[in-house]
Amino acid sequence: MNNRKGAALPSPFFSGDNALMKPRFVHSLPRFRTMAAACLVMTAASGWAQSGSVYYICPGNVFTNTLSPKEAAQKGCKAKEAREPTTIAGPRPRSTPSASSGGAAASDAKVDRSEQKARDSDAKRILQDELRKAEGELEALKKEYNNGAPERRGDERNYQKYLDRTAELKAAITRKEADIAAIKRELGKTDQGKPAS
Repeated sequence: MNNRKGAALPSPFFSGDNALMKPRFVHSLPRFRTMAAACLVMTAASGWAQSGSVYYICPGNVFTNTLSPKEAAQKGCKAKEAREPTTIAGPRPRSTPSASSGGAAASDAKVDRSEQKARDSDAKRILQDELRKAEGELEALKKEYNNGAPERRGDERNYQKYLDRTAELKAAITRKEADIAAIKRELGKTDQGKPAS
């Protein structure tokens, strides 16, 4: 390094050997402009966030926030300010009943023995009626099925129609037998629940 009195030291602000050359910061001017623009946008955005963002409702029910106020006025858009959503508190949970009131509710829930007996006999009667009805329907289906050879009807000139009806009768008999078995199971449950006399 030359430290003589007349020698020029390299300057951080100028490029080249000559002091008359362009300043160094001129080369970074585009970067400076970009940073300045970013700072302006951030400042504006923080101002909008504090005062509430503005959006526009344009004709045709179009919502946008990309227009300038002048463009919005030209297109006939109305400015609106976005606000924070309103929060409404939900209902409070119900308090649990105390032990004393719980005991009273349990005693109210108990059914009188004679009333329960009447309910059971009604249920049994209904099941017995259903069983008789289902057994009658099964008997009619079996009679029509005629052990897989039902009488041919006038509209069954096509043999396939006859076969289809025979298959439907067989499936109906199977379903009805399953229904009867279920009703008998329910009847068995009511008989088991019957108190011993």
